[in-house]
Amino acid sequence: MKKIIKLEGLCCANCAAKIEEGVKKLSGVKEASLSFMTQRLTIEVEDGREDSVVEEARKVAARVEPEAGFRVLR
Repeated sequence: MKKIIKLEGLCCANCAAKIEEGVKKLSGVKEASLSFMTQRLTIEVEDGREDSVVEEARKVAARVEPEAGFRVLR
């Protein structure tokens, strides 16, 4: 299942890359891509793991960019 998350307030492309790399390493993530330009994180997740992966991705983003907003679009 694909999840799309809006990360508002990313300060730089380097932070976006660090978040993307961290999310890619999470258990249950098949694929992850974060665009600094659109500030959208797209995650392909194993079925049944959506909620746990989104929560772990939220933690990864908070460690790298604590002031960025994190909102699941779909």
